[in-house]
This record gives sequence, C-alpha cells and structure tokens, in this order.
Amino acid sequence: MNYYELLFTTIPVEDYQQDLLINALGEIGFDTFEELDFGFKAYIPAADFNQEKLDNELVAYKDMFSFSYEIVLIPQKNWNEVWESNFEPIEIKDQIFVRATFHQLKPEFPYEIVIDPKMAFGTGHHQTTSMMLELMLENDFEDKKVLDMGCGTGILAIMASKLKGTIITAIDYDPICFESTIENAQLNRIDNIGAICGSKEAIPDEEFDIILAK
Repeated sequence: MNYYELLFTTIPVEDYQQDLLINALGEIGFDTFEELDFGFKAYIPAADFNQEKLDNELVAYKDMFSFSYEIVLIPQKNWNEVWESNFEPIEIKDQIFVRATFHQLKPEFPYEIVIDPKMAFGTGHHQTTSMMLELMLENDFEDKKVLDMGCGTGILAIMASKLKGTIITAIDYDPICFESTIENAQLNRIDNIGAICGSKEAIPDEEFDIILAK
C-alpha cells in the first residue's frame, strides 16, 4: 500500500495546539503520526487522501497558530521493518533501559522496558518521552492511580507500573497505539494497565493521583 507522508512544521507552537491538529488529521483518515522536535509527520493511505478535505480541515487551525507542510508519496514497503531498523536502545540515567525484542538484554539496569513500536509514537527517542521517563524516576508512584494520556506505545504506562503504580489507564485515539499498548504490556508482563481507544470523553468522571501527558 502506498502512503502519503505530510511533514508539518509547527514551531513555535504549544503542545496542546499541535495535539489538536493531530487529532483533526486522525478524524479524516490519517492513521500514523511521528512527533519531531520541530513538528510532526502524518501518514495516510494514498487511496484515502483527499486534498480538498485536508484543506477544509486545516482552515480552522490557520488562525490559531502558524504551520506549514510538505507532501511526499511513500511507495509500498514493510513499515515495521523500516521502524525496527531505525530503533536503537535507549539508556536513561543508568536506571532505565528501553529496547526492542531484537536487542540484547542489559540486566545491570534496574528497569527494563521492552517496546515493539509498530509505527506507534513513544519509543523513548523523542525528547519529550525520554524527559518524562527521567522525571518519573524522581516521583513516587507506589500505590498511585495513574493516567497515561496519549499513550503511544504505552511506554510511560509500563514505567508507571514498574514504579509500583497500582491502577494504570492508558488512552490514545489512534487504534495502532491502542493495540501497541496492549501488546507491549504483555511483552513486559504487566497486567494492571487498562488500555482505551479514545480520548478524555472515555473517562469523564475518573480521578487520578498522577496524570502523564507528553
């Protein structure tokens, strides 16, 4: 299947504004997103791409903040193989080792997180994710009820569980992220993460001790 890749440049912009734009793109058929330091990439099957629909969707955001985008046609390829070939292990503060199933173990790290990205955001490589993991080491999660909002691969939810959080809820509107979170929780033998495909409307009355959002 051929895909269109749209490279959005959104700097400077508030995180919530970019998230709103990503959510809007998801509503019109974009199924995968990769966040970057200067914006993000959005992917859609070529057969589902509609320029007029895209233009209409972007009108509401042009008055909110400045952004630009470029479109590239990506020929058919094995996307998971491409992502795996670019996924290197991550070491954080000599405490957390993030790896994929095809990487070697490093038992000297107190915390190991196994992630198979499957095109879902949250491998630890993006600065926001690695900074969140580092910050989590400095906070008490024991016996806490935790929400991972926009969970991507579920990496933060998995770390919250490893830090002895008791009830973990992981939410993402992208079905790929939802499925990836469930699979990665199983890879890490985590059984206290409840994954939800949706947004805040799925938990309107829930209260949490800690909310993680990147």
